[in-house]
Amino acid sequence: MSKPLTVGILVGPDYALCDIVGPQTVLGIQPDSEIHLLWKNRETVNGLPTFPTVPTTSFADCPAELDVLAVGAISPEVVADPEVVEFFKDAASRAKHVIAVCGGVMLAGAAGLLAGRRATTNFHILDLLGEFGATPVGGGEVVRDGNLWTAGPATGSYEAALLVLAELRGEEAARRAELDIEYAPHPPFGTGSPALAGPEMTKNSTERLFAMLDLGDGPSVIDQFRAAKATG
Repeated sequence: MSKPLTVGILVGPDYALCDIVGPQTVLGIQPDSEIHLLWKNRETVNGLPTFPTVPTTSFADCPAELDVLAVGAISPEVVADPEVVEFFKDAASRAKHVIAVCGGVMLAGAAGLLAGRRATTNFHILDLLGEFGATPVGGGEVVRDGNLWTAGPATGSYEAALLVLAELRGEEAARRAELDIEYAPHPPFGTGSPALAGPEMTKNSTERLFAMLDLGDGPSVIDQFRAAKATG
């Protein structure tokens, strides 16, 4: 039996469920693994789309060493929260691998993890990575730079988790996991990237995302992510 896998996954208000399911599933089904859903406290938070979640582990009780620290998209307000940024920065410094998916890459940036590194995220905010000192990489593939693995949403979370599993327990374990969950995507409409969807649909997608995140008359989502950069 390999040594236990200790995995911390950040959840919080308005976290994107689809972005953490990959690490939670791929790593969670491994023999002798423990998954910690991390937040400031253990009070219920609501994921997006509506998905009430009870964190299992507070920041204060997070294991001192993690094999994997993972984060998916979370709200710009959370990304700009100094307590969250400081926790993530500290936990990442002690983790063997860090997985940041979609908008969660912004938290990695606020924590100072992107400076001088290649990274990717969802196409809507890819250009923002340069503001955190990263070299943005488009194309939809998982990007590794050292122990940092970045990816776009949904399927990217599975792919990053499988690649990290191969590092931790060998390629054979990752191959078995890929089969166990029957990870073999078959996109029915072929519009899963800007290149496939075309400029008009891509523009509409970006506008819908920003409209969803820009609640009320407060700062725009772009301004909030830039505030996160300043916080970090």
